[in-house]
Amino acid sequence: MSTGTTQRVCFQLQVDPARLDEYRERHAAVQPDMLRAIEASGRRNYSLFLREDGLLIGYYEVDDDDAAQAALANDPRTAPWEAEMAEFFVALDGGRPDQGAPRIPEVFHLEDQLAALDAPGEPAASDPADRHAGTETPAPGAAAGHAASVTTRTESSEQ
Repeated sequence: MSTGTTQRVCFQLQVDPARLDEYRERHAAVQPDMLRAIEASGRRNYSLFLREDGLLIGYYEVDDDDAAQAALANDPRTAPWEAEMAEFFVALDGGRPDQGAPRIPEVFHLEDQLAALDAPGEPAASDPADRHAGTETPAPGAAAGHAASVTTRTESSEQ
């Protein structure tokens, strides 16, 4: 179900540094059933970024993250993959990576701010002080006329 807003979700996990090569290898060609389950959940534009010390940053877009999380949790295609992947992560307390990954709050989105600048009826002030005089400032990442829906779960995964 599309609500007209896109949630941009960023998360972090810590991969065991001793298993980085295996993790990369497993993600070079993810099981087709898992790919289809992710797609069916509504997640799109999904990427993972892995640093040499094991820091993993993930990003995806979705219309309803709670619904996508529930779809993945209830899809029988995901449990075996998630159980296998859980072994790669440290400080996850045995949970499923797709459910337990701490979210990183969004603080800036270029397209939303550009849309706010170009919105009809918005003053195009060249002086930053003029831009805010007598008007409410939209929340970071919010475009004029619609609120950016961004997941802001902030669980901690201190290593």
